Amino acid sequence: MGANGLKTTQDLITGLVHHPYEPPAGFGAVMPGVHKASTVTFPNTAAMRSRSWKSKQGYTYGLHGTPTTFTLEERIAALEGGRFCALAPSGLGAIVMTNIALLKQGDELLLPSNVYGPSREMARTLLTDWGITHRFYDPLAAASLAAAIGERTKLVWLEAPGSVTMEFPDLRGLIAAARARGVLTALDNTWGAGLAFRAFELADGLGVDLVMQALTKYPSGGADVLMGSVVCNDEALHHRILQAHMRLGIGVAANDAELVLRSLPTIALRYRAQDAAARTLAAFLAQQPAIKRLLHPAFDGSPGHAFWRESCGAAAGLFSVLLDPGLPIERVDAFIDALRLFRIGYSWGGPVSLAVPYDLRLIRDDAAGALQGPLVRFSVGLEAVGDLQADLAQALRQLD
Repeated sequence: MGANGLKTTQDLITGLVHHPYEPPAGFGAVMPGVHKASTVTFPNTAAMRSRSWKSKQGYTYGLHGTPTTFTLEERIAALEGGRFCALAPSGLGAIVMTNIALLKQGDELLLPSNVYGPSREMARTLLTDWGITHRFYDPLAAASLAAAIGERTKLVWLEAPGSVTMEFPDLRGLIAAARARGVLTALDNTWGAGLAFRAFELADGLGVDLVMQALTKYPSGGADVLMGSVVCNDEALHHRILQAHMRLGIGVAANDAELVLRSLPTIALRYRAQDAAARTLAAFLAQQPAIKRLLHPAFDGSPGHAFWRESCGAAAGLFSVLLDPGLPIERVDAFIDALRLFRIGYSWGGPVSLAVPYDLRLIRDDAAGALQGPLVRFSVGLEAVGDLQADLAQALRQLD
């Protein structure tokens, strides 16, 4: 044996691959270590045969978890107030995983009328192709959901607030209606981020069955990671999610998990700052003649404001405004293009403020309802609120 621990008769490269050195245990650092692996090795065959990919008591294969992803799962579960967490490569991936885990041919899915667009399209295309039907309900009226639930209904998706149009639902009433019929509920809690309200304990222990979150948004905070999570309290339900996770062969990269772990300690600080800035800018825009209606759950007059006040202690840095229904789309685009600090881009929760125009006729089945006109959604980042307000003020001249 040489001084470096390699057998002198062994090929150099073989010795490097099987080098016996192991660093001492007990290294203490603020951030968890980053563990990367496809192959996970076992000390013996008995250990290999005894480990299960369903349990966090050991490791089987990189796809099913490493110390890095296990750590992130535990912290996201704690953030949401749940017990079990499974990670997915994106928020949409987490929605797909949930639907596949809980629905089969002949089942029915119920979605809010303001559901996230890709989730709507998934129901309209893939799920329909697989023999899974869907219907929509009014998230502001629990009676609408109660009337929609049928014998084949197996899952109800909730969003708080609704995608783009920002209506805050009657969460307690909707959950109660589903629970009365024994139907599972899954909440897209990306906006709430585990901070605005406690989804598993909304009223006297009455909460949702599963919570999905796009970790892409506030948990990441950097606009540079795609990831999603599904959290629940029931172990049997969690195992159904894990079965889909395993059969779909999905996983998350260790470096992406590292980025979310790095950002989690500051999530509350960022959330509060972006919430406060968004309220300031929303109040400013509400006073402008070009703005016909403000859609922000924390403001009186926004759809579902009373439900927000009943359930929440905070709001995210996200809101929308409606412009004059007769305004040509070219004028709307000119307003967006005139913005200098607000970038044009999808997603939200990152450090840079964003603005995106939407046509309600393309994203809502009930576009002839109460919300009319071109819509612009704003995501407020971490810039100085005074600078953002000045940017809005100069761009608004395009709407005069």
